[in-house]
Amino acid sequence: MNILLWHVHGSWTTAFVQGPHSYLVPVTPDRGPDGRGRARTFSWPGSVREVPPGELRDAPVDLVVLQRPHEERLATEWLGGRRPGRDVPAVYVEHNTPRGDVPLSRHPMADRPDLTLVHVTHFNRLLWDNGTTRTAVVEHGIVDPGHRWTGRLPRAAVVVNEPVRRDRFVGTDLLPALAQAAPLDVFGMRTEGLASHLGLPEDRCRTADLPQARLHDAMAERRFYLHPIRWTSLGLSLLEAMHLGMPVVVLATTEAVEAVPPGAGTLSTRPEELARAARHYLAEPEAAAADGARARQAALERYGLKRFLDDWERLITEACS
Repeated sequence: MNILLWHVHGSWTTAFVQGPHSYLVPVTPDRGPDGRGRARTFSWPGSVREVPPGELRDAPVDLVVLQRPHEERLATEWLGGRRPGRDVPAVYVEHNTPRGDVPLSRHPMADRPDLTLVHVTHFNRLLWDNGTTRTAVVEHGIVDPGHRWTGRLPRAAVVVNEPVRRDRFVGTDLLPALAQAAPLDVFGMRTEGLASHLGLPEDRCRTADLPQARLHDAMAERRFYLHPIRWTSLGLSLLEAMHLGMPVVVLATTEAVEAVPPGAGTLSTRPEELARAARHYLAEPEAAAADGARARQAALERYGLKRFLDDWERLITEACS
């Protein structure tokens, strides 16, 4: 089966393309947002093929996976007038929580009888007004990086992109107080200047933008993983940290409350409780190791790659039948 999808979310797509199909990924000369092509920092199988838009007109496509509203227009244009959901089976994957007037946020694909709206968390499906569109939830799956945790560095690992611009969405405002409990190493895109923005000395808040191949090892060297994010669907970095065998200290918001079971770390809406857990892990590396092992087991059971691909295979079969 040939599946057309855009390279939008690297971690999610990395798991999705591990399935048994051929994956057509648009590529444009500038490799911009609508034509990134194959990932350069993730490992993708040979079944993922870059396709220039001009070659899609006559390409055999069995399913279109939409992830952004404007992709429906692009697909229709690039597929020579074939419309997703009408002429070609289609699903729409919603990665994000709604913005704006959240209780009344209507999904752009609401009331669409011709496609299935697939949410990546139950929290997403609950918060969006999906109208009469058929919905499904396929929870995340992770390509297992292995149990790498050493915790040799008495610091916290944080993974967040653009922490200065996104600020309260990702809990940037909580970091100064938490940095008093444990020094932070913040990984992600556009993290430069974070320490000065927060008024923190460099030794309490270091930043680095690492390729995926180096990120997991760097995370696993830190004593625990800190997830201060207020408003997101479910950060895949949290699930990756759990797979690595890291204990996690997590703001109890959105789907995180479902992802982190007792014994795998600390969940709380009280920053002072997160700080207490941070100090505990710094002082008790054996406790960090034990909680990290439980975190890994829980992540493998709920967010393993096989379950993710099996769920998607059932949904793809239904959508194309």
